[in-house]
Amino acid sequence: MASVNKQRQLSEILKCGRSPTYFINEYCKIQHPQQGLIQFKTYNFQNDCIDAFVKHRFNIVLKSRQLGLSTVTAAYAAWLALFHKEKNILVIATKLKTAINFIKKVKIILNNLPDWMQITSFETTTQEIRFKNGSLIQAIPTSEDAGRSEALSLLIVDEAAFIRNFEDIWTGIYPCLSTGGAAIILSTPNGVGGQYYKLYSDAESKRNMFNPIKLLWNVHPEHDQAWYNNEIKNLSKRKAAQELLCEFVGSGDTFLQPDDIEWMQSLVREPLCKGSDQCAPEDRGVERDVWIWSLPMYGHKYIVSADVARGDGKDYSTFHILDATNGEIAAEYMGKIPPDKLGILIDKYGRKYNNAIACPENNSFGYMTCAKLKELKYPKMFYEKAKSGAIETYVPANDELPGFTTQTKSRDLALTKLEEVIRNRVIRSYSIRLLNEFRTFIWVGARASAMKDEHDDLVMSSAIASWLFDLMFGKTVGDSTDAKAFLKAMSKTSTKIDSVPGAGYEVRPIFKKQMLQNNRPGTVKSGNDLDFSWLTR
Repeated sequence: MASVNKQRQLSEILKCGRSPTYFINEYCKIQHPQQGLIQFKTYNFQNDCIDAFVKHRFNIVLKSRQLGLSTVTAAYAAWLALFHKEKNILVIATKLKTAINFIKKVKIILNNLPDWMQITSFETTTQEIRFKNGSLIQAIPTSEDAGRSEALSLLIVDEAAFIRNFEDIWTGIYPCLSTGGAAIILSTPNGVGGQYYKLYSDAESKRNMFNPIKLLWNVHPEHDQAWYNNEIKNLSKRKAAQELLCEFVGSGDTFLQPDDIEWMQSLVREPLCKGSDQCAPEDRGVERDVWIWSLPMYGHKYIVSADVARGDGKDYSTFHILDATNGEIAAEYMGKIPPDKLGILIDKYGRKYNNAIACPENNSFGYMTCAKLKELKYPKMFYEKAKSGAIETYVPANDELPGFTTQTKSRDLALTKLEEVIRNRVIRSYSIRLLNEFRTFIWVGARASAMKDEHDDLVMSSAIASWLFDLMFGKTVGDSTDAKAFLKAMSKTSTKIDSVPGAGYEVRPIFKKQMLQNNRPGTVKSGNDLDFSWLTR
């Protein structure tokens, strides 16, 4: 009888060694908050995760809360260390308490195995378990030098989106997996941006080696609609997106609301052409970064705004050409050129777009851009002292600087106007570059700014455009009586649409056809059939 039992026990040990799912469901016990110590019976979605852990070297999990994934991962770590020699398993958690809790889960599993299943002895502390077979499970709170000096068999990162400086940690620890180690990275989302977001997004796009696993609230068989409705009663919209819906955009403190970002996403399209398509060969290197969605239209009024960088640093110089007649961003530039060269580029495109009102940032490097525009005698510059209706006739003093002065108050005002015109669907952008900046433009306390290692150059340029648009056209557009006179003045058009007088910007046949077929209000339909009535609705 004893020999029969031993033969059965050996068979069970072999089965468990071959299948972590079998081991967990047959022999692992866990601590339930209401029921106490119970047998761990996994759900189908948990089994799928375990299978993925075995099959794929790198796994990244985007998960809802209350799915038991931390417990599943602890059981998987117990199986790996128990049935394999010399496995070095490191768990990185957001804080010490979480790290200790992970080790506690593994201890409960190991301590409640049948004696004959404990095929190797082990010693424990609050943060590690050392096995006689040479395996080690260690759990530590976040630190920038975590695991750097050790070759790892398995790295587990819990709630990675909430770990500060995770990019630095990942950069330091990844070489420790180079000898064949695996990684399991788990988290609920915490807004757009950061290393976890990048790893998961790249995994979905197959741009890295990670296998992406996405687990919404409803993968759990006990989570029905009634459960969900009860859960969201006490959750804000942001928390619901984070804790249950696995939404990166909705879960962060983004400057724009999630529905505004979704609306902008719905508008994104490829540009009709790029500036390099229209310029001389020697200029094509710079002007390939000028994206054009609509060509200059006769009778339309335009604004060109700019955010200026040094040209050889981390930040970009940007400009937007905003069609003040219909609210569309007609063109956009994003590149790295010296400030004076940016002035030359603005001069070229501003003139093409009916001598658009030019309003670059005039702080710091922007001074050189504004000075270059004055040197080039750009015909329509914005000066703060000029009244909104007297831009073309205003005569500035010799030392008077045009443009937008960026200070805390003016920056906040411009960003407020930007949020307002987007929320009210007044201004429309088709740019994926601008959209991507909005995804990582967040509130840090009371200040809106780009996330670490992200950019806000296009955001600030569009903010200046929105501010000037509101300053010069907002009151007129907002008042129906003045608006009619304003629209009447703007709608005195010619039947000619092949080119803009004085602009030298030919409309290629394919674009002319598109413009003629376009039925959106405020765009050319045919001849002088311009419709601006939408502005007074």
